[in-house]
Amino acid sequence: MFKLKLPTDPRWANIAEGNLEEILTDHAWCEQKAVTNCITLITMLPEHTEVVNELISIAKEEMDHFEQVHNIIKARGWVLGRERKDSYVNELYNFMLKGGSRQQFVVERLLFAAMIEARSCERFKVLSDTIADKELAVFYKDLMISEANHYTAFIGFATKIGTDIDVKKRWEEWLEAEAKIIASYGKSESIHG
Repeated sequence: MFKLKLPTDPRWANIAEGNLEEILTDHAWCEQKAVTNCITLITMLPEHTEVVNELISIAKEEMDHFEQVHNIIKARGWVLGRERKDSYVNELYNFMLKGGSRQQFVVERLLFAAMIEARSCERFKVLSDTIADKELAVFYKDLMISEANHYTAFIGFATKIGTDIDVKKRWEEWLEAEAKIIASYGKSESIHG
């Protein structure tokens, strides 16, 4: 579905379900970071009006998802915890090519965003298919459907902007690198953990 090279072991959902307060807090912060990423991309692409319009829509949707997760946390009598460090995202960030042209930097940032979205959606699918908590299973299925197009949107933006770059080849390199990175995760109650 997401062309990821290494699917998540469904047992990760059991780990996540063991501490729903933690997974929901981590998820809320992932949504906030997705909003921030869209805003950062907007500041990098002001001359691409069509892309900016789509990024505004994605940012609004991600903020709505943050609010939905926060409402679930409150409804269960919990409080949103502090922001969590996301080692997986940091490792992906380190894979980005540094230097080069502005076009190359923007394409890398878009592929970075695409990869995070692809893995997050895949994890939402695993949660929706696996966890016993029916409310959250439905929530994660709806969210996965809602967010499934984000990663392809980011790849589409990269292709549109990266006219001098072989974006398809570079995306394949991202997929290979991500498979190596994610292999050491799947053991904690976090969306990427």
